[in-house]
Amino acid sequence: MTSQTPSAAPLRADCIADSAGGLTFDVAAHDHTGAAHLLLRRHDADAAEDTVGLPLAPAAEGRLRAALPSSVSLPEGRWDAYARMSDGVPRRLVPGVTDLRSLADRTPSGLLGHVAVRIPYATRQGNLTVRSWLRAPHAEATELHLADDGLTVRGRVYGTPLAAGAHAELRPPPGTDEDGVRRLGLTADRAEFRLRIAYDALAPGRWDLWLRPGGEPGPAVRVARLLDDIADKEPVLVFPRTRVDTRHGPVEAGPCYTRDNDLSVSVTAQADWRSRPPGTGNM
Repeated sequence: MTSQTPSAAPLRADCIADSAGGLTFDVAAHDHTGAAHLLLRRHDADAAEDTVGLPLAPAAEGRLRAALPSSVSLPEGRWDAYARMSDGVPRRLVPGVTDLRSLADRTPSGLLGHVAVRIPYATRQGNLTVRSWLRAPHAEATELHLADDGLTVRGRVYGTPLAAGAHAELRPPPGTDEDGVRRLGLTADRAEFRLRIAYDALAPGRWDLWLRPGGEPGPAVRVARLLDDIADKEPVLVFPRTRVDTRHGPVEAGPCYTRDNDLSVSVTAQADWRSRPPGTGNM
């Protein structure tokens, strides 16, 4: 019987987020001596520029600390966390205690022209990964108000002013018979905006919400909700849907977040029970 060498125990890292958008990693490494680094590698990427290295320095007995300040650029994506000790072999980190309380009430100044967000989370395999967003400019959805016939979105724009011609756009699903985008008016108060989406004008599919803060000549900015502690909103924030009659037939519609925490409206075609023969019912 061939014996196998047991694999090394995983290294555990506690994470603390600060209100400026930085992260601190405390790695439990009781027996370590010598140089060490924390590595963040962009998921499914191999290029050297897709790795960010941070020195791990002694912080307390048996612990090493690395800091990722908001001033260090971390391009948008998912970054897997590793520790490289003196043996030079990167080891995957697993999450320990995570303190993200400062993210819940965070309001960036926007003075740098961009918003940087980093949220550490546990993958399905139990490993530590950091979800990073870097938006310049950024349109944050702060409140959603649902009604039977539509959706009202309140938000705030960072990194650019709201000009006189500012408006929003709903971009249609690929392959629909719709021509172009749906332009939506909005009301603005300094950096705050408010807009309404009527469901009865939308064909089935997923409609993506964009902001045009400078009007037609300016940039198109994807509306998203990033300024909290939820790394993946798609499976967590599930909203009620409402049934609406449209020229495309009856649909169910409601807001949803994408895998990137961008805000969209999902419209799904429904069978028209009124057209069924008597006695068939809704099974």
